[in-house]
Amino acid sequence: MSADTGPAEYVAEFIDGPLEGEFEHRVLVGGKAESRVGMMAAVDGLESLFWYDAVDERQVNGQLRVRFRFDADDSDPVEFDEDDND
Repeated sequence: MSADTGPAEYVAEFIDGPLEGEFEHRVLVGGKAESRVGMMAAVDGLESLFWYDAVDERQVNGQLRVRFRFDADDSDPVEFDEDDND
């Protein structure tokens, strides 16, 4: 990919919820990062769907990074202990 077209992917940072502290490389859609992503994860052996909304984006060393906040109301219910997520 040439420098003129920019990156074809970005790094999603999950800042809270069950995926707090996780990072994922994602593909840009239409040249932009998604404003909302659904993530599947196993919690206590059960797969759950968690929704995250973009809160901001920035460039870090020439790479786009987007921070996502957990949307508990639209996500599958799960017992989430903030103290257990260290």
